Amino acid sequence: MIYNSLAKLNDGIRGILEINDNRVEVSDGDKLRQTLIDDLVYSAVFSPSVDVRDVARWLIRRTASTLGIIPASIHKLYRAMGKNEVSGFTVPAMNLRGLTYESAQAVFRVALKGKVGPFIFEIARSEISYTEQRPAEYAAVISGAAVKTGYRGPLFLQGDHFQVSAKRFAVEPEKEVGTVSALVEEAIEAGFYNIDIDSSTVVDLSKPTIKEQQHNNFRIAADMTALIRQLEPDGITVSVGGEIGEVGGKNSTVEELEAFMEGYLEELAKKGKGLEGISKISVQTGTSHGGVVLPDGTIARVKIDFDTLERLSRAARERFGLAGAVQHGASTLPDEAFDKFPKTGTAEIHLATGFQNIIFDSPFFPEALRNKIYDYLRTKLAEERSPKDTEEQFIYKTRKKAFGPFKEEMWNLPPALLHEIGRELETKFAFLFEKLNVLNTRNQVSKYVTAPDVPVAAPAALNGGKAPGPERRTVPPAAADRYDEGE
Repeated sequence: MIYNSLAKLNDGIRGILEINDNRVEVSDGDKLRQTLIDDLVYSAVFSPSVDVRDVARWLIRRTASTLGIIPASIHKLYRAMGKNEVSGFTVPAMNLRGLTYESAQAVFRVALKGKVGPFIFEIARSEISYTEQRPAEYAAVISGAAVKTGYRGPLFLQGDHFQVSAKRFAVEPEKEVGTVSALVEEAIEAGFYNIDIDSSTVVDLSKPTIKEQQHNNFRIAADMTALIRQLEPDGITVSVGGEIGEVGGKNSTVEELEAFMEGYLEELAKKGKGLEGISKISVQTGTSHGGVVLPDGTIARVKIDFDTLERLSRAARERFGLAGAVQHGASTLPDEAFDKFPKTGTAEIHLATGFQNIIFDSPFFPEALRNKIYDYLRTKLAEERSPKDTEEQFIYKTRKKAFGPFKEEMWNLPPALLHEIGRELETKFAFLFEKLNVLNTRNQVSKYVTAPDVPVAAPAALNGGKAPGPERRTVPPAAADRYDEGE
């Protein structure tokens, strides 16, 4: 059911949720999980009324909080990893581009069964654009999935690859950094207390020294860190990540890591005494976002440089107290690669395209809808096709951009089909969580992670006024040649 008006929404929650100032009490937990949370999430995404969307999102967030599902920062756990107080696992960070509600429920089911502590839901700047999921919407859908499945605990939401576009930075640097800054503010307001700043795109390899090459990168990262420290709510230290090598480019080196960190810490010290810095560092070790697509549409087997990854993780911990290195573009790696990440001390890996592939290639995904989507790609995105691309390569590279235009059609697939696709995703999540060694880690998270309940004012529409809502910002669409794919 979709709520088209606040009156219908109020009727829907009657007897199930009670609003008391800025808090929401649950009167009937069974009805909440059976039907109401589905209706609230659907309305938070698709209601034609801005007021209804804002109120539904607020209700979901405050209901989740009442139930013990609270947006949290992973920073303290990562600091403990940097001190070698915690080790032996790699944190999965998952970008859910489509069927987000079903996909997130699959994640929570696996996490509950396996007593998983650290796992992150993230979305990249580019994905926000082409999947049409602003931070407040994404947070509401993930929180709703947690309520639906009975999950309780910290909710790690992450802004992934909040990336500076090299092309726009070259023309209007202040404007481009300002756009990323606005996105950071929007995300923190929505409960994203983990932010990955990616200014590695402005590394200039033509400079004579490594520190000069990294200068714009570490300067912007320090500026963004200082901004985040100003914006973070009381009681929360947002986990911030930096990046030294653009994914898909040349492999990173320990020398680059050291140059970046030395410059970054120098710049951060200028911003204020005692400012907390980044807790992890993203590197390049041979992967690419989405994988390397062969002419027949299959993915080439990539040989990741685990020796380099291990050296970088060790240097990050021993020299700078970071949790370790972060591996992007990992979801399309061969299965036998995943248990190597914990063994090499990798702090976190980012996963996206593999889940997308499960959805599109599922035998339960309707063939008619798949053909409709592919026809759309051929018509609307024809200019993105390289002369060298086969049909299969073109479809594989561009189908991620169908998640936004076809979001509602996918959401409204028959429940039986959604259930089967969810089971396929659940199998994949279970495999990854086992290989990354995050099973039975809830106690380690609870030891280090605190999740204070940040007050969130009720929308004015609840009191009969017009809800001002968050400022509607428009993030420029991704530049095809320099933007990440969101892992």
